Amino acid sequence: MALTHNLGYPRIGEQRELKYATEAFWKGQISEAELQKTAAKIRRTNWLKQKEANIDLIPVNDFSLYDQTLDMSCLLGNIPPRFQWKGGRTDLNIMFTIARGTEGGASLIEDEKDCQAGKISTFASEMTKWFDTNYHYIVPEFHSGTEFVLSGTKIFDELDEAKALGINAKPVLIGPVTYLCLGKVQDKENPDFDPFTLLDNLVSVYEEIIGKLVAAGTQWIQLDEPVFSLDLTEQQRTALATSYDRLAKAKGAANLLVTTYFGGVRDNLDTYLALPVDALHFDFVRGAEDLNAVLDKFPKEKILSVGIVEGRNIWKNNYNVSLGALHKAKAAVGDRLWIAPNCSLLHVPITLNNEPTLDDELKSWLAFADQKLIEVVDLCQLLDGTGREETLASNQSAIASRKTSKRIHNGAVQSRLAGVTSSDFKRASNFVIRQQCQVNKLQLPEFPTTTIGSFPQTKEVRQIRAQWKKGTVTDDCYDKFLKEETAKCVAFQDQIGIDMLVHGEFERNDMVEYFGEHLEGFSFTSNGWVQSYGSRYVKPPIIFGDVSRPKPMTVCWSQYAQSLTERPMKGMLTGPVTILQWSFVRDDQPHSVTTYQIALAIRDEVVDLESAGIAAIQIDEPAFREGLPLRQKDWEEYLNWAVKTFRLSSSGVKDETQIHTHMCYSEFNDIIESIADMDADVITIETSRSNMELLDAFVDFKYPNEIGPGVYDIHSPRVPAESEMLGLMRKAEGVLPRRNLWVNPDCGLKTRAWAEVKPSLINMVAAAIALRSSVCAKAS
Repeated sequence: MALTHNLGYPRIGEQRELKYATEAFWKGQISEAELQKTAAKIRRTNWLKQKEANIDLIPVNDFSLYDQTLDMSCLLGNIPPRFQWKGGRTDLNIMFTIARGTEGGASLIEDEKDCQAGKISTFASEMTKWFDTNYHYIVPEFHSGTEFVLSGTKIFDELDEAKALGINAKPVLIGPVTYLCLGKVQDKENPDFDPFTLLDNLVSVYEEIIGKLVAAGTQWIQLDEPVFSLDLTEQQRTALATSYDRLAKAKGAANLLVTTYFGGVRDNLDTYLALPVDALHFDFVRGAEDLNAVLDKFPKEKILSVGIVEGRNIWKNNYNVSLGALHKAKAAVGDRLWIAPNCSLLHVPITLNNEPTLDDELKSWLAFADQKLIEVVDLCQLLDGTGREETLASNQSAIASRKTSKRIHNGAVQSRLAGVTSSDFKRASNFVIRQQCQVNKLQLPEFPTTTIGSFPQTKEVRQIRAQWKKGTVTDDCYDKFLKEETAKCVAFQDQIGIDMLVHGEFERNDMVEYFGEHLEGFSFTSNGWVQSYGSRYVKPPIIFGDVSRPKPMTVCWSQYAQSLTERPMKGMLTGPVTILQWSFVRDDQPHSVTTYQIALAIRDEVVDLESAGIAAIQIDEPAFREGLPLRQKDWEEYLNWAVKTFRLSSSGVKDETQIHTHMCYSEFNDIIESIADMDADVITIETSRSNMELLDAFVDFKYPNEIGPGVYDIHSPRVPAESEMLGLMRKAEGVLPRRNLWVNPDCGLKTRAWAEVKPSLINMVAAAIALRSSVCAKAS
């Protein structure tokens, strides 16, 4: 009989309990003991829920107070020197310091006062996307002096907790090779340092960890190696073989399960099958093409774990299709078969039980984490012949309902898309001509300052929005409040001398959800939260049908804000690729088709903003890089339509209208040519955490258009000094033309407090003024 297991479960709590507790701890409102009590309660709920769903093997150590990769670094004692760790046991203080750049993650540290008191205030470790998801991890840092040593007890403590509850626990670790591949070298004296020279020491610590888990009575240990879904080098293949040869000897009486996910193993299959472990997990949702090859070659001594329930999207599993694959697998391996989601359920909301506003028809098409656990068990029972016929019939009824629903298709949208021509993807003139037109119209100084869009969403803003949605605040009252907040935001920017203003986006709950609420083909949850990073959670819209724009979405707010100032106001939009990537997307047509539909809707908004007198329009595409397929051979197709959808959305305006875009927390080197092909007049990017390292791609490529390298890390509560920002811009000025440089934060300011934002932006403007002064001094 097949066994069921799970790779990971959402850690945030059904009511976002982890967010509220963590943020209260950072503010000094609760103690560490109180935070840990909340965390323990969430873990207990998660484990018991999986046990009650009849999951046979339940993950432990998938929970994290911030990020599982950061947890791994703390377990391994891999703490960057600037955080002044003295050795010994890594604790909550050092973990949050690494993540946020301030002592213990404190909500606000003013450089001069608090640094004089001995508190740590430095740039946080870099954050980037976890493979091709919208989850962000804290990037491990390596240097020639890195020495790994077992320095934490989290995994062992949580194992003890689970065992006390009678949980059949399966501890989870990021595998050693994936850990090395996810990190970055930070070594000024030896920038070409090879992190794989650290492998021997690293594996020694893994051996120690596994030994302690075995001594605690662990039967199964899960090691995640999603690098198997990537194009591997020979060095990486050798490292994988070497590592697991050693770990297999260290496991004693326990068993090792290695997992990979987010795609197929393809040409890595032989290396994967050769690992001397007891079970191997495959993603047969996103790597369905691997199934036959895996079954043909699968070793007789190993257990096959079939990832057949989608852990990254919310559509109901088609049991008939899944059972077809499972019957094939069972015929090949017999009882050596496990059934699971294809990846951790971290990437989907927790439960449909908290969604009273979703209509019954749409809800019948969906499955969140709790429902996916049921799907895993249903499939196992149906495969083994113990499931009920009614279960299969109900599932197939829901699948048929969605396929035939009239809500999904819109003939007008499809006709318009079919009528798009090549001229719709091009601006009227090239950048050189456009730039001069924009210089003449905007009359901006050198090193113009701007922000990325949003300003702090205070408690008052969130409260009145919630009251408005509940109907306890009238439309007129809500509109009046939003205009007052917008006016204050514009006045502040005017007062400190920001050159290109934004309206602050107080009317928006989320940069994707807001647009989805104004577009046809979208639906929304009440509590469908997923973790993006740390305590930042998002509630992705659901794209279930063809997309169109019934009426303008942002024009009135940008127009109102422009009426309050003589300086240029920047219209703020979210781009088509990002709206797609940060939504739960329909899986019944290619993603490219859905993105083109969104692009046409955004194009209409861009044209309307220009007609309303808005001289600059930003179309954010922070998810452009994360949509890149994991395998290089698949890049060309994606980049072709991703670039074209941006150009379709942005090319309907005159030369004098300045088009901005924004990208954050990505590696740009391998897609820089495509970024240039987007042909935005200005791009703003995250560079402060990487100390301007991410700018190198634009320098090496000789990026022709204007660029704003971020100088203020908005994901940390630190207030960066003027000198710090000036130093970063000096680096940029040294490698890029002055006339093309902007000064701006890394990202939107929504999650920050005014107490941080005001001094930070004042310092940023002062840095820009200092840059202009130095230019004048050089000229004289």
